[in-house]
Amino acid sequence: MSKACFHCDEPVPKGIHLITNIDNIDQPMCCIGCQAVAQTIVDNNLTDFYRFRSAPAQKGEVLIPEKLQRNEILDDVNLQNEFTYYHDGFKETILTIDGISCSACAWLIEMQVSKLEGVNKINVNATTQRATVQWQESQVKLSDILSLIDKIGYHGLPFKASTAEKLNNKQAKNFIKRLGISGILMMQVMMIAFGLYFGAFSDMTEHNVMYLRWASFFLTLPIVSYGAYPFYKSAFFALKARQLSMDVPVSIAILLAFMASCWATFTQQGEVYFESVSMFTFLLLIGKFLEFRARSRAADVSANLLKLMPMTATKVEHGIEQFISANYLKADDIILIKPGETIPADSEIITGTSQINEAMLSGEQLPLQKKALDAIFAGTINGDGNLTAKVKHNNQESFLSQLIRLSENAQSHKPKLAKLSDKIAQYFVALILMVSIATAIYWLQHAPEEAFWITLSVLVVTCPCALALATPTALTCATTNLNREGIMIKSAHVLETMPEVDAISFDKTGTLTTGEFTIVEVKTYGDYSTDSTSEGKQQVLAIAAALEAHSAHLLAKAFRPFRDFNQTTTQVVVAPGAGISGEVNHQHYRIGKSSWLLNDDKQACFSAQCVLMQDETLIAEFYLHDGLRDDAKPLIDFLHQQSIETSMLSGDHLQGCNKLQSILQLSNVQANLSAQDKVNAIKHQQASNTVAMVGDGVNDSPVLGAAHLSIAMGSGTDIAKNGADVILLNNKLKGVQTLREVAIRTTRVIKQNYLWAFGYNAVVLPLAVTGHIAPYMAVIGMSASSILVVTNSLRLLKK
Repeated sequence: MSKACFHCDEPVPKGIHLITNIDNIDQPMCCIGCQAVAQTIVDNNLTDFYRFRSAPAQKGEVLIPEKLQRNEILDDVNLQNEFTYYHDGFKETILTIDGISCSACAWLIEMQVSKLEGVNKINVNATTQRATVQWQESQVKLSDILSLIDKIGYHGLPFKASTAEKLNNKQAKNFIKRLGISGILMMQVMMIAFGLYFGAFSDMTEHNVMYLRWASFFLTLPIVSYGAYPFYKSAFFALKARQLSMDVPVSIAILLAFMASCWATFTQQGEVYFESVSMFTFLLLIGKFLEFRARSRAADVSANLLKLMPMTATKVEHGIEQFISANYLKADDIILIKPGETIPADSEIITGTSQINEAMLSGEQLPLQKKALDAIFAGTINGDGNLTAKVKHNNQESFLSQLIRLSENAQSHKPKLAKLSDKIAQYFVALILMVSIATAIYWLQHAPEEAFWITLSVLVVTCPCALALATPTALTCATTNLNREGIMIKSAHVLETMPEVDAISFDKTGTLTTGEFTIVEVKTYGDYSTDSTSEGKQQVLAIAAALEAHSAHLLAKAFRPFRDFNQTTTQVVVAPGAGISGEVNHQHYRIGKSSWLLNDDKQACFSAQCVLMQDETLIAEFYLHDGLRDDAKPLIDFLHQQSIETSMLSGDHLQGCNKLQSILQLSNVQANLSAQDKVNAIKHQQASNTVAMVGDGVNDSPVLGAAHLSIAMGSGTDIAKNGADVILLNNKLKGVQTLREVAIRTTRVIKQNYLWAFGYNAVVLPLAVTGHIAPYMAVIGMSASSILVVTNSLRLLKK
């Protein structure tokens, strides 16, 4: 009986012995096409496709080239569901790009891919070696984008933490191999050169001296061909795309020096400098390797977020537990989370209580007590309780996935200074080549024997690698540090705008206060005030709770314990920032601020935060308490020390606002404001200030959108809908201070990086042109310049 193809389920023809190792098991394949497709699925860590597919795959096409086929398999809708998502009508994904050696590579990829019809935008981060791509599905396929990246000399794959780690390890091993081979051979060449220079071989015949030259040639050949290959590859693809990358002058310098030495060896006349070429290449590789290690360190911290996601989940269906891939969980699935397990999806607890460790998301080390109806997030760790929970959405929409995507977006943003330097860097390489030609012409006329090496020094010493690394390394480290502190940047301009802020406005409820309201007093009127057994109070609380159940306002939570599900509500209308109206048991009620429900004369008689009306009759007043946040006063003091104007924009009554003002001593307080009043207040401030607004993220949407910079409190449950630029996941006001301090440090580090990069080139170029810098000094200077910039940026990872 013939075997069936594991990929397409068709019979394997007699005489065909093709296999693919899938999950450590050799599986039979019917043709080369199926084998290539299956191998591509394995290579891309997508073997879950076979584990959870509901039908055999289509037969692989033999005529499609292997690399093209490898890309086209990623167009499969089922596979794409694991790593793509929709944003503003476009499909979006994060790619790991193999082969990026500097920011010029990132710029080259952006320039080429953005020209592809259907690509809306692409941002490449040279530090993390990742790209965020957004495209119109009907116009271009993901395989087309990947194929174009392949054509310009790089290799793109859907980003997975494990894949990125493997690629980093592979690159590190390749670096070490090249360094090892180049270093050992360089030492042999240097020994021969020292002997020749210092007269150790002075009594040798000319024949033996030529033998040593040939030995140096053969020892240098692997260094120049294998060791320096990455530089040639990058330069070749840049020139092929009609661009000048930073590896172009380096490659020219290596090849010119080697060919000149070869010519001297072949013709047996002139000087050979194989030792200089060997040392030159070896030092370049050391510099690149140290730079790679520094960039990897920054990239690994952000990639580790994805490692928080568990591979499997326990799904409960009809009372039966079954293990499935966490990627296949969808909304409303019921899951079981056992003690110590990582939560596989954003969910709502149905039964059970436990302590949840959310340190990886909010930076808060103390576990949080969670119970029924509480939200829990993918990637957090369950403590000592068994939980049954209902999945809220698939993992592509999870809070952790959004955190990773938004973090990537913030890291790839380029401030105005960076955009200017990118333009300068593009022309700088061309300037280097022109200066090198002019230098060669000058020295050939005045000192022909020195012209070659002076020109070589000019080519190498002024390579603008440090210039290109100045911004991306700093932004990556700063964003990673903020994420670790529980501060998530959603908009790319935050680190650029925050240092310029000179006025910050705060909402009161849930921002300066904890937002954890408790009802401290209830006053009843009319028919509800005659009952001496407090039944009247219970009735008005139940009516109020029925209406407040339709509100997302923090104040509404205080009424939850009084919810009576015998009370039916209909025709409910929520008035944002004012209150709620509707029918409870066929009787019309309104609940909300006294300024909304009572006329001016009556308002003067009542001071409660919330009143309840039956038709036009007042039936209850509710007095609620909301405590001040512990870190509110220290933050306001810090802002005043920074000469930042502070304001409170609140919809609450003036009495409550003044009580807070007596403690905080803000610069300005405005009470009884509607949503539009708050927007107007912000616009008035913007006439003379750069304004940031701090609110609760949901009820303050209009005013958050109006500010130059918006910051939202909260655990991120509505992160996708939240219009804020920054979300304080740790729910602490101290995050505002941390954000400002890190933003100022980041701006300072970026300026330091540019000052060093521009200053270095301004100093060494004249010295190189005038012959005061030897080639080996040029290599050390160029490498040290790049390493210094990266190391300076790594300081931002420290608290």
